[in-house]
Amino acid sequence: MTRTPETERTMADIKVTLKRSGIGRDKYFTKVLQGLGLRRLNQTVTLKDTPEIRGMIVKVSHLVAVED
Repeated sequence: MTRTPETERTMADIKVTLKRSGIGRDKYFTKVLQGLGLRRLNQTVTLKDTPEIRGMIVKVSHLVAVED
């Protein structure tokens, strides 16, 4: 039996939905959306709840909706 690290077992998933377009925004915001895997309006992706992902969500919080 292999053991998984503590962080892998306790990480929850979060759903991120693109609600507003990145068109007309700084390239920085479109790159962050791309990093989250969001391309189209109302597209939802499921991501691991890590500090890196949370930081990206904070940067584009005005464009996305988050479900825990």
